[in-house]
Amino acid sequence: MRIILIMMLFIFTLNAKSLFSNDEQVENSKYIGALKDLIISTQKTRGLTNNYLNGNTVSLLLVYASRENMKKAIGTMESLPLASDPVISKRATDISQSLIRLNRKAFRKKPDYVFNQYTELIEQTLMLAQSVSKRSAKELNPLGRELSAVMMEVILPLTEYVGQLRGMGSGILAKKKITKTEYAQMQVISNEVKRYTAMMLKKIRKIRLKYGKSCDPTVKIKLTRMESASNKYLILAKKEILAKSKISYDTDKFFEQGTELISKIIDIYDTVNQVIIKDSKGWL
Repeated sequence: MRIILIMMLFIFTLNAKSLFSNDEQVENSKYIGALKDLIISTQKTRGLTNNYLNGNTVSLLLVYASRENMKKAIGTMESLPLASDPVISKRATDISQSLIRLNRKAFRKKPDYVFNQYTELIEQTLMLAQSVSKRSAKELNPLGRELSAVMMEVILPLTEYVGQLRGMGSGILAKKKITKTEYAQMQVISNEVKRYTAMMLKKIRKIRLKYGKSCDPTVKIKLTRMESASNKYLILAKKEILAKSKISYDTDKFFEQGTELISKIIDIYDTVNQVIIKDSKGWL
């Protein structure tokens, strides 16, 4: 009997899966999923607002649609059990109230001011997501802990740098000119997209190698497709914005291609999140 128990524990360890279900891991997964939705919708609001303020009036209706998605994400966050945590609740409330105030005045301010204000609030939301992950890390299974860290510290920041590239780039294309400051910022952002893409590929591939069948096999091909889309978008930004004296590329098309890249990144995020939820179920 003792040998059997030892063998069972060994098998559980190899699969990085708890014997019993981990409800805390599920709740953590749901909350950071809602935070992800808030970050993505705020990124889109920022980019479309910047596009509109730089002369692309077609973006106006899309701005309002993105704001509605922000409200939905906030509502979901407030309905989840983790919202009862006083520290998390205070920070989340401060962020949501600041976003509401910014939305109300965004069209009356200069483009660069509004872009930077949204960026600051997104950074605060990213910090909140990392805090949620770290505060609950001790409650997670080994696989869940490692994947959660990658989601918060690599995948979401990558969506943010792509979002900045998309938003700033589409604004430049809308007004058909670029300042020296914008040129320097676009170069820095492009480098960060490249760096975080490489980091994401390395970390997830390492986790897949370590945990094997516990990870979704579709992640492999999704990573390859995301890497290809990331490289293409960086080349597009360099060719149509950073390497041209006369800027003429379609602003809506550039924005859409950035959105497609973010969708591929989020597809990986959602797949990984499902792995965490599956892992939380344990053996019994």
